[in-house]
Amino acid sequence: MTAELIDGKAAAATLRARVAELAAAFAEDAGRKPGLAVVLVGEDAASSVYVRSKGKATVAAGMESFEHRLPADTGQAELIALVDRLNADDAVDGILVQLPLPDGLDAQAVLTRIDPDKDVDGFHPVNAGRLATGLNGFVPCTPYGCLMLLKAQLEDLSGLNAVVVGRSNIVGKPMAALLTAADCTVTIAHSRTRNLAHHLAQTDIVVAAVGRPNFVRGEWIKPGAVVIDVGINRTATGLVGDVDFESAASVASAITPVPGGVGPMTIACLLRNTLVAAHRRAGIALDPQAI
Repeated sequence: MTAELIDGKAAAATLRARVAELAAAFAEDAGRKPGLAVVLVGEDAASSVYVRSKGKATVAAGMESFEHRLPADTGQAELIALVDRLNADDAVDGILVQLPLPDGLDAQAVLTRIDPDKDVDGFHPVNAGRLATGLNGFVPCTPYGCLMLLKAQLEDLSGLNAVVVGRSNIVGKPMAALLTAADCTVTIAHSRTRNLAHHLAQTDIVVAAVGRPNFVRGEWIKPGAVVIDVGINRTATGLVGDVDFESAASVASAITPVPGGVGPMTIACLLRNTLVAAHRRAGIALDPQAI
């Protein structure tokens, strides 16, 4: 069997086009564009690239982009003060603090300072609680993008077995909550799970987000399973995921490539969350099925 490639670039382009359409309608109704503020502390090369990409995507979607670049020696109090100003700024609907922060800064203290209703990254404990209890909140962008890809591929997820390999607060745990809400039977596994191959051999959906290159082997995967590879690891031979692509693609029915799979969906879902935040803050209805 040769797995079908799940085209994250195409799915992201479709979502971004829909966001742009709805953002234009919002601007007409509200008299302003949705606004996303991104905060970058220091000169981390990868983070700088991500921030530039997010800024370009925000503008392309018809939204306001507010970039705040701070030196690496910025103090905790100064960073918190900026977050407070953005919380109070009516032009800002979403706030994203780019991680990782330089040594000496408490990332958790900064993230929990963000107004939960502007927390478009979905990292605030309030939004984690909303997700866990089935309330409306903001879901971290990467797992939400994974869910969209799975629904596009499988349509109905109800009753399927799913294994999430990885237990981070950013991907693994919210991914498991989303799949549970979609009526899957979910197992959370990780790098210390005993006999991981046994669990994967019985599952219909594999979401790999463990942060280890080529960690999940094709021979572990149930024939016909759908594989979502969240990992992006730099190796001597280039970028690879958390799944050994060649061996997995010979067994799975569908799989995301790295790059070009989950990655593009993350920024698209960030724009989607910002649009939703803008509508909620302005008191303008937005059909959840529209986006």
